[in-house]
Amino acid sequence: MRLIQSINQFDVRMFLACVNTRHQQHLSRVARSVSKTGDGYAQLGLPLCAYAIGVNQGLAYFSAVIISFAAWLPAYWVLKNTCRRKRPPAAIPAFSAAIIASDEFSFPSGHTAAAFLLATMTVLFFGAAGIPLFIWATAVGASRVILGVHFPTDTLAGASLGMGIAYLGHSIVTAI
Repeated sequence: MRLIQSINQFDVRMFLACVNTRHQQHLSRVARSVSKTGDGYAQLGLPLCAYAIGVNQGLAYFSAVIISFAAWLPAYWVLKNTCRRKRPPAAIPAFSAAIIASDEFSFPSGHTAAAFLLATMTVLFFGAAGIPLFIWATAVGASRVILGVHFPTDTLAGASLGMGIAYLGHSIVTAI
């Protein structure tokens, strides 16, 4: 229990360092735009486009993403509703987030998980061509912290969840 408290204290300190900068207003504007790119359209759109234009392995890629998201959603929901970690505005007195989150709990970050799932799956199927998606996924995770709706460890857990489920989905599709 003491370890969890220490991690939480460190997490809150890191969070406050991220949101209490003199550049916060500008960062929030940029973060809003980046965060919106993680709303799910890319996660469906990119694999669908790869399949539709006939990219080599496009159908397998699309199938693996669909299977992965079918596994990710219940895992994410169970984690979020079991851990029930309060979002920063509810956990830190006098703190207000730049946006209103879509649900009550913060752990893990769904935006970050979905972005890392797509990035990982793209690298697994297309190699180095998918690496720029990791930059995007990292930016999505950072945007969620900058906007004040997630603690840093929420995004780390989301990234881990997304990558793990991508490997699972890839394994299932390539085994068929």
